[in-house]
Order: sequence, then structure tokens, then C-alpha cells
Amino acid sequence: MRQRIALLGSTGSIGVQTLDIVRENAERFEIITLTAHRNWERLAEQAREFDADSVVIADERYYAPLCDALADTDVKVYAGEDAVAQCAAASNIDVVVNALVGYAGMAPTLRAIEQGKKIALANKESLVVGGELVMRQALQHHAPIIPIDSEHSAIFQCLMGETAPIRRLIVTCSGGSLRDVPREKLADVTPEQALRHPQWTMGAKITIDSSTLVNKGFEVIEAHWLFGIEPERISVIQHPQSIVHSMVEFEDGAIKAQLGTPDMRTPISFALLFPERASRNCERFSFAENPSLTFCEVDRVKYPALDIAYDCLRRGGTAGCTMNGANEVAVAAFLAKQCGYMDIVRTIEYALGKASFTLHPTEQDLAAANTESRMLAKSFLGL
Repeated sequence: MRQRIALLGSTGSIGVQTLDIVRENAERFEIITLTAHRNWERLAEQAREFDADSVVIADERYYAPLCDALADTDVKVYAGEDAVAQCAAASNIDVVVNALVGYAGMAPTLRAIEQGKKIALANKESLVVGGELVMRQALQHHAPIIPIDSEHSAIFQCLMGETAPIRRLIVTCSGGSLRDVPREKLADVTPEQALRHPQWTMGAKITIDSSTLVNKGFEVIEAHWLFGIEPERISVIQHPQSIVHSMVEFEDGAIKAQLGTPDMRTPISFALLFPERASRNCERFSFAENPSLTFCEVDRVKYPALDIAYDCLRRGGTAGCTMNGANEVAVAAFLAKQCGYMDIVRTIEYALGKASFTLHPTEQDLAAANTESRMLAKSFLGL
């Protein structure tokens, strides 16, 4: 029987690549629901191709054109963020692929968990914002969470079959689009520069997060919640080639690594087919063509966001939520050329310094912290 999938964020980079995996394994998967934020044209095309049962457009302004585009089909059309969360909990869904970007992904994760769904998680913010709540609920409802992020997929694969104690997790970092830009030149960086990642093809927001290393800091927080490892035992090392996706060091000194070409379809297919592996017609890694794999320490002065994320992880509570909300506002402002590149981290620091704090937040507490962080960020940026 085919696994029935709700794909949240189907028009984004991860969503589109997830549909590639579904095409390759049509006998294994069935698309039931597709959601998008505002790209109704592509959503309608996807719904037709995959004969989806329903679609959701989160931005309600695009409900009417989406309805018109699918008027000659049997596809049910819904709108609004609440509808996205509701579809993740629907009884006709086996697997929820959460490829949403930002805070908007947390509520669908929680609704899917409450119904015991398998979750293939690309929305790291679910754990950055509400890791304690999400993991507690996942344990209570026996809802498996399989990571799609390449780093966490790599760690997960390195831990398969292991019962030995872990000494540390080693999360690799490409250095992002600005890794060769000197610190003193960062103030002049434009959105166009920051969006040119040398290895990965990603959405605009995550590409900017990769350039500031906010994304890597979020991955440290995500790794803590997924694998139960303390911040002090999670290391980040820069690896420009993006071939070693992450590593695990054990107490006996052995280090296991997962390697491969920088292609997100690999962790996506692993998450969907786990515990099996796909037989894919894809680019194969050649050691001969990659004779040098290099590593170096991260410049913590150039990339202060990494240590800010570690601090948020140690504080716990709503700190991660505050960092995420402020970052989302600042990145959007930078992309709109309403602030400078360096203002992104300054905005995060300002919000963390001013925001209220709750140690063991409920979902309502997190919603309040998210709202407050965005207000603080807009105030700082004069928006």
C-alpha cells in the first residue's frame, strides 16, 4: 500500500525536490495534500500532476485565483495557516513532510504529532522555537520524527545500529555564500551577493541564514533536541566542499561520517523510505574528482550568530523563539533592502536583550514570544 503524503511547502526548494522523489517512487507514495504560502500557480500545476485530493494556500489573498485554476478538477481548495495545520492532522495522511519555512511550521508539526503521524522534518524552526514541547509531545504520542536537514540526516545515519556512548556530534558548515568575504567587508554586502551560495540551491531565506550562520546555529539547537546531546558536546566545523554532511565521534575515538554530493534529494528519500534506501539514478560521488576535503574552525568573530544560538540553547525556554522571530523580520528587511547585512545579527541581539522570557513555554507562550520578538525587531529596524 502506498504511503499517503501531506507535503507542506510544496512549491519551495525542499517541496519541489520531495516531489522528484515521489515521481521516482510512484508505486510507494501518493500525494494527498499540497500546501504553499502564496505561489498558487505552481501549487495548481502540482495538484493536477499528482492528482492531489486537496490543496491549501496559506495566504488567503490567493484563494480565489487558486479556486479558479482548479475549478475543472475535483481538488478541494482551502486557505489560511489554520487550514495548513489541520491538513497535517487529517486521518487520510500517513506521512507529513514539513518543508515550511520559519515559525509557521511549528503548529503543523504539533498537530501532526498529536495524531501520531510520521513526520519528515525539514522545518528546523519547529525545534528551534519549541523543541522541548515538540519532543515531549512526540514521545507522548509515539510520533516518529525523521530529519530531512542534510546534517541531521547524516548524524541519524551515523547512529543507526549504534549503542555505544556518543562523545560528540560534529556538524559541518560550508561557510555560506560569504565565506571568502573578509569581516571588514560584510557591512557592504548586498542581498544579491548573499544569495549566491557556492554549493546548495536553497530558498532565499535559508540562503541568507546560511551566510550569517544563523542556520548553523539553528541546526545545533535542532541536533540537541533530536539526539538528546548537550550543547557542549555539539561541535561545528567549517567544510567548504559540503561533501561530509556531518559526523559522530564515539568514546573509543572512532568517528563516523556520512558523505555524498550536495543534493537534498538524498536525505529526503532517506526520510521518506526509512528504514529502506532508494535505488536512485543520481550523480555518484567520485573520490578521484574530489582529492581534497578540507576543514577549519569557524571564525566566531565573523559569525557571532553561532554563539548567540548556543546561548539560546543553554537558556532554553522562549530564547530560541525570540531569536527566530527577530531573525525572520531582519532577513525579510535585508532582502527588501530596508536594512544592512550587519543589522540582521544586531536585530537578534536587541530582541534577545529586550524580550520577556518563559522557561517552560506552552504553545500559547511561544505564540506570544514570537509576536513580541517581531515587534521588537521592527522597532529596532524602524519598520
